[in-house]
Amino acid sequence: MYKKDLAISISLEAAELLECFQWKSTEEAISENREAILEEVADVMIYALQLIDSLGEDAAEVISKKLEKNRRRF
Repeated sequence: MYKKDLAISISLEAAELLECFQWKSTEEAISENREAILEEVADVMIYALQLIDSLGEDAAEVISKKLEKNRRRF
């Protein structure tokens, strides 16, 4: 897969995740769409992990570095 296509797929799957919450309270959305929410989150994560891998990086290391950066910022 091309890196651009993976990035596009992340955005599209994130939009599908947002649809699970559209016009509902958080509680309603989770109650009504829990399985769909989990599936969409998984899709986003799968594409993100594939993109990291396609860039030749280790996902655990990339995430760890970002968490540390965020910790220092906040």
